[in-house]
Amino acid sequence: MTTLAPPTDPPVEEDPPATRPAPTGLRPSQLAWRRFRRDRTGIAAACVVAVFVVAGLGAPLFAKLYGKDPYTTYGQNRPGLLNEFGFPIAPNGGMSGEFWLGLEPGLGRDVLTQLLYGIRTSLLISLAVVAVVTVLGVLVGVTAGYLGGGTDFVVGRVIDVMLSFPSTLFFIAFTPVVTSLLTEPGEQMSSVLRAGVIIAVLAAFGWASVARLLRGQVLSLRSREYVEAARVIGASPGRVVLRELLPNLVTPILVSASMAVPTYVTTEAALSYLGVGMVEPTPDWGRMLLKGAEVYKTDITYMCVPGISMLVFVVAFNLLGDSVRDALDPKSDR
Repeated sequence: MTTLAPPTDPPVEEDPPATRPAPTGLRPSQLAWRRFRRDRTGIAAACVVAVFVVAGLGAPLFAKLYGKDPYTTYGQNRPGLLNEFGFPIAPNGGMSGEFWLGLEPGLGRDVLTQLLYGIRTSLLISLAVVAVVTVLGVLVGVTAGYLGGGTDFVVGRVIDVMLSFPSTLFFIAFTPVVTSLLTEPGEQMSSVLRAGVIIAVLAAFGWASVARLLRGQVLSLRSREYVEAARVIGASPGRVVLRELLPNLVTPILVSASMAVPTYVTTEAALSYLGVGMVEPTPDWGRMLLKGAEVYKTDITYMCVPGISMLVFVVAFNLLGDSVRDALDPKSDR
């Protein structure tokens, strides 16, 4: 006699493990930050730029901790630092535990503090120029693009004329002219007023490129559905510009500003190198390069310090600008 096995219950199917929902609802700024964090080149460039910015803005504090300043002529005040020809006696431009980057040939000033204060001079001037240029470019470009018609035609022709000027030549020509108008013959202009003149001249010839960029952006945006809808419901032109157009112009504005900073740093240094920018005793990268070009056969170190610093800063800022552009681009795969 065979016995039948007792019936077994069917296996109970387990519920599938809960899956984590994909993150949704992220703001554009969060998505841009995610893309930027994956860009190692951009992160490295941002770190380098941050070091320069902190070093420049904190130059007085670093100089106090370092125990030196960019104005004292240490080589002339203390024997044994410069030879009879005015060049540092110690090797590598006078580098030592006391003077980390050496001494300036001739006057014997500390190179490190000159470099730090020079960073601050070039950086503050370039940031001020970029701020003025951006504001003017936004006002002119958005106004021309939104109003269109005769206003756009006139503004467009003015922009074309401004862009046709050889900017570097006009920088060199107009800076001493404006300086002479603001000072009496034989009077020495203050460093603050001279910096203001440089900012005004650079901004006067720099806003046109930003205005052309934003004018083209607004011309393509003003016919979009959401802009037309805002007009239909009776929104004022100011509200349409502030609520509908400007939020969509943040990306080109930020990219343009980030790419303009290194351009104006080198332009300001070039003006000082040519003798129409900042003058003694204000520390400046351009004047350091000018002095280095005069003594490079005997002391190449003094020319290399500001030259390499400017090269690293400009390259890092350009790479940072490229990374910011890629991060803010919603079509970017990076």
